[in-house]
Amino acid sequence: MSRGHGPDEYLNPREVAETSADPRRPGNSSPSREQGQGTTTQEDARLGPGRAAESTQARPNDQREKYEVRGKTYWLRSSEIDTLTEIGKFRAVASKDLEEFAYHGDKDHTGTEVQNLIRQGLVAVKEIPHPEISPRRLLTLTKRGHLVLTATKSVPKNQAIYHGFTKPREAHHDADLYRLYYTAADNIEGQGGRNLRVMLDYELKKRVYHDLARLGPHRESTAKKKEIAERHGLQLVRGKIPLPDLRIEYETRDGEMARVDLELATEHYRGRNLADKVRAGFSIYAAAQDAAGLRRVLDQRELTAEIFSL
Repeated sequence: MSRGHGPDEYLNPREVAETSADPRRPGNSSPSREQGQGTTTQEDARLGPGRAAESTQARPNDQREKYEVRGKTYWLRSSEIDTLTEIGKFRAVASKDLEEFAYHGDKDHTGTEVQNLIRQGLVAVKEIPHPEISPRRLLTLTKRGHLVLTATKSVPKNQAIYHGFTKPREAHHDADLYRLYYTAADNIEGQGGRNLRVMLDYELKKRVYHDLARLGPHRESTAKKKEIAERHGLQLVRGKIPLPDLRIEYETRDGEMARVDLELATEHYRGRNLADKVRAGFSIYAAAQDAAGLRRVLDQRELTAEIFSL
């Protein structure tokens, strides 16, 4: 599903003519949404050597270190810094998914570290209603958690991080993308990919919005819109630029830069919408119970595309 607009609505100049957005390269500030902002800015702090971001693993013997940030003191393990990074990249993460993917199913270790982050005011937790399933326990960074994470300098400059809950529908969407990421990442790493970077839909949308808004009197030019789409690694479909839910950029086994655009489809997708996403070259993922129905939609439109099950 696409965030911030209906599933069959894509970017076109009319939609962005009155939108003000700053230019952004992979490393400047990312778009803000309601209660929080995404940023890639790193701040100085009285800390030890910066750590490279990595997948959180259960490290029970990892001693907590003292971090002093803007007059406040925090005690954190390196694995807890990794957890802040995990949550910050996706804005919202379901606690069960964090346990499964970041802590490899270690429930006790997950609980100990997450509670430490909550107790120090770095992570917020909320039971958020869902229209189709039971409420989910979601985690997000607080403003303080965002500050501490950037101060550790463990996040690459071109990786946006976010904080604060948004509307329930968007919060669940963010959490779903976390599971989607790990499903796709397994395939990428299995082929020798490394140094994966996450780009959420609204980060990419801001970049495209900015360029479309600058077209001015040429905003209806198909050639100009196609040029913008190609500049961002996207395609023009029926006069509009479809955006993926999630982009993963990575380094191949041969050291070249590559990317994959992912779409999380649901049973509510209209046929035209799904078809446009396929024509845009996105890899389509869906819950197992929705996959069969979506394949039938593609068959009806005589489109061949694999729908991967989450």
